[in-house]
Amino acid sequence: MVRPMQRSRSLKRVYRRTPGGKTVVHYERRKRTPMRCARCGTILFGVPTTDELRRSLPKSSKRPERIFGGFLCARCLREVLKQVVRESVSR
Repeated sequence: MVRPMQRSRSLKRVYRRTPGGKTVVHYERRKRTPMRCARCGTILFGVPTTDELRRSLPKSSKRPERIFGGFLCARCLREVLKQVVRESVSR
């Protein structure tokens, strides 16, 4: 049985072959990827990618201070807002 901390899916399982011929499982941290827009998938600007930066910054600096900041890119936010306003005006 593996250690309880290694049962988490936040660790990546990598299968390695040892010189003795056995296959063992190594548990590695996943690589950090840049945050992406939930709508179009482009990389979000203004959001730090590394844990060191995220840990040291205050919450207001970890993502843009606007609606959907850190979730949608500026272009998608503009399109969504236009759509909402146009729907409310047409009623």
